[in-house]
Amino acid sequence: MKFINLLKKELSELITVQMLLGLLVSLGIFMALGSVMDTTIDEAVEKTTNYTIRLIDRDDTEFTQDMIKSIENDGNKVRLFTDTGDDYAAILNSNDIKDVVIIPKGFTEKINKAQKPEIITAAKMTSAATISNINAGSSSAVSLIQKYISEKVASMGGLTEEQYKIVNQPLTVRENTVVADNYAEVSSESIMSRIAIQNMMLPIIVFVLIILTSQMLMSAVANEKTDKTLETLLSAPISRGSVIGAKMLAAAIIALINAAVYMIGFKVCMGDATSKISSSAGELISGQVSVDEGMHQLGMALGGMDYLLVGLQLFFTIMICLSVSLILGALINDTKNTQSMIMPIMMLAIIPYMISMIADINSLPTVIRYIVYAIPFTHTFSAIPNLMFGRTTLFTAGLIYQIIVFIICMFFALRLFMSDKLFTISLNFGQKSKYKAKKRRKSAEK
Repeated sequence: MKFINLLKKELSELITVQMLLGLLVSLGIFMALGSVMDTTIDEAVEKTTNYTIRLIDRDDTEFTQDMIKSIENDGNKVRLFTDTGDDYAAILNSNDIKDVVIIPKGFTEKINKAQKPEIITAAKMTSAATISNINAGSSSAVSLIQKYISEKVASMGGLTEEQYKIVNQPLTVRENTVVADNYAEVSSESIMSRIAIQNMMLPIIVFVLIILTSQMLMSAVANEKTDKTLETLLSAPISRGSVIGAKMLAAAIIALINAAVYMIGFKVCMGDATSKISSSAGELISGQVSVDEGMHQLGMALGGMDYLLVGLQLFFTIMICLSVSLILGALINDTKNTQSMIMPIMMLAIIPYMISMIADINSLPTVIRYIVYAIPFTHTFSAIPNLMFGRTTLFTAGLIYQIIVFIICMFFALRLFMSDKLFTISLNFGQKSKYKAKKRRKSAEK
């Protein structure tokens, strides 16, 4: 019985209204994330099932015409264009399409000479999200053309060694990636692999820093309030603003040290991998540029100023966390509730973190997009993709929004610490009633 009573006591202290509210909020957030994921996956499925093959036939021979008719007869939707020139960005932008397959001049002649023909693909990249860059039309067109050539050559009979090679590997594909008005002869898959490697650690670092700084400052304030040392500290001959500033600066310095260690470790860990991927990707097809050169040609390579802006946005993210943590830490009378109080910050960090990993926030439905952008941490997770794809207006708006949110949060934190409510305010629902009940029992025993 004593063990059962002790267990009941511990559970009654741990199961609080804050914890239950946190669980309900978490459930609601995960339901919202599920809705976003369903929408994104539905769009991806739509791209892979109801796609249109877009072709430019510059060879325009009987062979290529029969090939296109065969593709249509297999139940595929084909749309033909007549653009000329090698500016693939202009071709996609002028026709308002996301991808195209170009059959170059001399295509049929190479097949007749038992040489491997070449086709050109151009695909537009609009975000760093993998699902948003699915180009089912181009990949399907390449597969169908390869199948047609293999069957045609195989049907000739008495194949020479050169023709046999064409049956097994019928095409050479020159892939081009388009970003805005720029293009580079490099595959979008190579660019996506580089972006994934470069950016896979930053969201994790941001997420860890948000949780680390919040918990650190919240626990410090809550401990001082519980131990009654906060009253002594604030009554000392020093301004309360200095006390707040010292606490925030100390937490920020620790957070930045952690960020520096994580970034250096990530650089050492992934440096060789990125260079090897860049060199190997550039050697896959003769004539294609390396991934590094391709990103420069596409205008996606970030410079020192870009990283400085990302660092500035990360700084304001940490400052928002610290100002909110000051308020939440002051509302706690029991350090056991620190984990429950940090839950809102954690959930607000999880939402943009998970969405940025699977989808392009700009492609979400309008209402959901504005709700996600209302979370200040969203702009930090999307900072590098916004700069890579030239969305400087969106980046600047996000930075300004973070500064405004920080000023508002800091204003309320200062108001709270400047007033005497700091020592009496509490969000520990049910704690006062428990305290009063305990006090009544003691009075009755006396």
